Amino acid sequence: MTTYAALLRGINVGGNRKVPMAELRDLMEELGHGAVRTYLQSGQAVFSRDRGDEESLAAELAAAIEKRFGFAADVIVRGHDYLRAVAEACPFPAADLQPKQLHVTYFSAPVTEDRYAGIDRAAFLPEEFALGDRALYLYAPDGLGRSKLAEQLSRPRLNKDLTATSRNWNTVLKLVEMTAPARD
Repeated sequence: MTTYAALLRGINVGGNRKVPMAELRDLMEELGHGAVRTYLQSGQAVFSRDRGDEESLAAELAAAIEKRFGFAADVIVRGHDYLRAVAEACPFPAADLQPKQLHVTYFSAPVTEDRYAGIDRAAFLPEEFALGDRALYLYAPDGLGRSKLAEQLSRPRLNKDLTATSRNWNTVLKLVEMTAPARD
């Protein structure tokens, strides 16, 4: 059995695209996922599955959500090893920052620096970003809601042909913890 996190994009935001977590858990159990747990109301679920790959599991869940709830939701599925590696590879001093200052955007596919070449990084200082394995790390000292750099990074032209969903550092660490193999 492998434990995964499903990251749903854009649900339960501003009272729109509602997906009650209890119903999401039921739906995932109907799909054959085991040990289903959710975290917060913003679209994180952890589950176990003995077969399947991240892309097919994400596509299956996205199709089931659309059928059950009547709207499309982007889904990214990642396993514990990947989630842990992303957290460990953070280029910013996470232990010294407030969790609201650090975010990770998970991508459905790899991205390169070329995609962001048009952004004048110096113009946004002290905000910074760095790329990782299918991830973007954002340091926003005043939080995501006030971040001008986050606004630039989320422009559709930059994320064309990708599914992207962001999580704050607390959620990044909680998903690593929730997907960790059980200790004997």
